[in-house]
Amino acid sequence: MTGPNSGERESPTYRHIRVVLPAHLKTLAKVTGEVRLEVPEPVTQHAVLTAVEQRYPMLLGTIRDRYTFKRRAFIRFYACEMDLSNEPPDAPLPEPVVAGAEPYIVLGAMAGG
Repeated sequence: MTGPNSGERESPTYRHIRVVLPAHLKTLAKVTGEVRLEVPEPVTQHAVLTAVEQRYPMLLGTIRDRYTFKRRAFIRFYACEMDLSNEPPDAPLPEPVVAGAEPYIVLGAMAGG
């Protein structure tokens, strides 16, 4: 018997998420093109970035601080033509990203004058 009172937990549902990394992180991770990951629901920025870091441990600390999980300076996040960089990390990502129709984009920003 399974269910809420049986002591068994349901397995999480995973979604196939497409992630685009900036060129320097692709080089570090030794990948080309976009990355495809299985991410547990609910699909949030935090869940996607955790999946990236688990699959590519050499990226740990390059996109977000490894202790506070805050976004690194000069890193931006986009999806569906929206800047998600300042959105709460546990907010659900847009449905086209969750459905795999659109990628989650990690972008290296530039500064200077």
